[in-house]
Amino acid sequence: MEWKGQARLIRVEDPSDSRIVEFTAMRDKDLAGRGDLFIAEGRVVLQALVDAEAGDDVGARRFVIEKVLILENRIDGLGDVLDRIDPACPIYVAGREVLDAAVGFAMHRGILAVGRHVPVASFSDFLSRLPEQALLVAACGISNHDNIGGIFRNAGVFGADGVVLDASCCDPLYRKAIRVSVGAALRVPFCRAGSIADLVTTLTDHGFEVAGLSPRGTEALSSYVPGRRLALLAGTEGEGLPAAIIDRIKTLKIEQAPGMDSLNVATASGIALWHTAVRMGRAGG
Repeated sequence: MEWKGQARLIRVEDPSDSRIVEFTAMRDKDLAGRGDLFIAEGRVVLQALVDAEAGDDVGARRFVIEKVLILENRIDGLGDVLDRIDPACPIYVAGREVLDAAVGFAMHRGILAVGRHVPVASFSDFLSRLPEQALLVAACGISNHDNIGGIFRNAGVFGADGVVLDASCCDPLYRKAIRVSVGAALRVPFCRAGSIADLVTTLTDHGFEVAGLSPRGTEALSSYVPGRRLALLAGTEGEGLPAAIIDRIKTLKIEQAPGMDSLNVATASGIALWHTAVRMGRAGG
């Protein structure tokens, strides 16, 4: 069935067209980190971006869609998503050869968008928007985009209210991170929070118990009962959380078979989120 909004489509015949320059040679560069712009690809991710652009429960608009580029044979199946995109946003359409030449490779799913992240004013402002009972994941020193994407996916699945990133974490809006998160990086609110020490201090000041995940944790996760406001703190693989931070907070360990290395940080965050979400009445049923 032909999409009724065909009239707003802008045909592109030249892969070097300046109107689609942000999509050019995506294999060689990524927009993440450049003025809060990023690339979204695939139907699931575009749907998540459209949902996020509409604003959250308190009306905060976290993303803006700047432009869209669609493979011509994908248009008719996207009508329900495209209808929700701001009429002022240009929607470009191209044939396979043009799109592949512009993007630089053929594995782009035929659905691309340029989004712009609208960050909150401050970390304190981010925390002030959360409900009285709140569950966060705080990520520190995570440099692997697969792990960041996995953490966001877990946060979305288990109903976390947000993800907090220290200054050293990689960008969750990098294309691979968004893809691994299955769009959760666009659905789950997030905020940068400076150093890990400042992050912990600010969370504590806003009434959060900070519980660090560590193989050296002093309490078993299985016996842990969270309070009304909890931030699960996950550190980088290898070094884990700094000793100075571990000394300041509650630490939780995930029981495992002897002789094995510690869990991947994304896997550990998923297990911890499941346990705490169930105890807080956010999962199950």
